Amino acid sequence: MSIHARIDDLSAPESREIVAEHLADMQGNSPKGSVFALAIDGLREPDVTFWTAWHEDALCGCGALKALDAISGEIKTMRTREAFLRQGVASVIFDTILTEARKRGYENLFLETGTGAAFEAAHQFYLRRGFDWCDAFADSPDTDFNVFMMKTLRDN
Repeated sequence: MSIHARIDDLSAPESREIVAEHLADMQGNSPKGSVFALAIDGLREPDVTFWTAWHEDALCGCGALKALDAISGEIKTMRTREAFLRQGVASVIFDTILTEARKRGYENLFLETGTGAAFEAAHQFYLRRGFDWCDAFADSPDTDFNVFMMKTLRDN
């Protein structure tokens, strides 16, 4: 399956729909007050770049890169639509984000996610791509539910 990623300004209904889908899923699988995913306005901030992944005319996933400082970025809003799971969508988005992070000269790439069965596939995905567990970063709230991961880009 051919999948391509492109920068998205969130003006299309499909783009807004996948973000709403992501937020609903995060809220449905997380305790109240433990969801730190960005909504549309947050994804449109100047320090965030948002991509959507497409197979022909079908929107199959999304992801974003948020600048934390001059040498660090954070992965946000990684999502693959259910109909496209295990078909390489997450890898395309991740590789796009990683390429952009390296282009910007980032030395570290961070992410925050939840715990429990709903998040295990994400944990495994990132661990296979060189992320390690870390402490809370930037201004991320540290709760009993969320976990943090980091990948060093300097030598990878």
